Amino acid sequence: MRFLSILMAGLLLLGCTENHNSVTAERPAQQQSDAPAEAQQPTLSEILAAQPEQTQARYRYRHPEQTLEFFGVEPGMTVVEALPGGGWYSKILLPYLGGDGLLIGANYATDMRRLFGFYTEEQLKQGETWTTDWPAKAADWTQGANTPISAFVFGSLPKEMAETADTVIFIRALHNLARFEDQGGFLTAALDDAYNILKPGGVVGVVQHALADTAPDDWAKGNRGYLKQSFVIARMEQAGFVFEEASAINANPKDQPQDGDVVWRLPPVLSGSKDNPDQAALMQAIGESNRMTLRFRKPETS
Repeated sequence: MRFLSILMAGLLLLGCTENHNSVTAERPAQQQSDAPAEAQQPTLSEILAAQPEQTQARYRYRHPEQTLEFFGVEPGMTVVEALPGGGWYSKILLPYLGGDGLLIGANYATDMRRLFGFYTEEQLKQGETWTTDWPAKAADWTQGANTPISAFVFGSLPKEMAETADTVIFIRALHNLARFEDQGGFLTAALDDAYNILKPGGVVGVVQHALADTAPDDWAKGNRGYLKQSFVIARMEQAGFVFEEASAINANPKDQPQDGDVVWRLPPVLSGSKDNPDQAALMQAIGESNRMTLRFRKPETS
């Protein structure tokens, strides 16, 4: 009987010890589950899905996810966006690059903007403070994004920005630079700045309204919005870049401009057909312009 009592007491003590060990082992897991989860960086797909409907309506022509992936843009990078304008791409890049990244806007020089002929002197004067005004404006575009923002004007790259960028993107921004090249070397200056701001091995991504290489050169001087792919590649290589690859991501074979056609005849501008429903319908059926998508790289060593 005494033996049975001792045996029962031992078993009871053993059970208590096992239960105690079980509780102790589970406690860290319970504490970990109660800890606040860190905010995760949104994916590019999530950012694109959160854009306004009018922005998403243009994805079928602009293909921003495939385009940025083709250029190798990733969170944490420093990206230069040429002619960011109203921020169609900026509003995607800002939440995507994140707090460890940097978005740098690059604008046309005032001397070049004057050549358009439609800017007032007051507007040109306001443009002189663009490098501070645009970052302040862009900071309000994406709520919750903490990506730093900076800016410069082509032809006036600050020395401290040299070799700081991972990627430079020219999204439909080269035609006007080419158009006014003979009046101030604006294309040359912009490509030189792109070369100098990039780190060795950095990438330049180009999306540009494209005209067939068989079309007359007079149609592709930039004043109609179109350039030839052979011209863009030649100028980029002249600036020191290495051509890596072309993609048909943003190609639209329905866009077949004829003599006198400008790219702005197409949506979303519909120049010349806004008051002509039948003509506007024809342009809508074509869609947005045919575009080349090219990737270049700055050599690792100069």
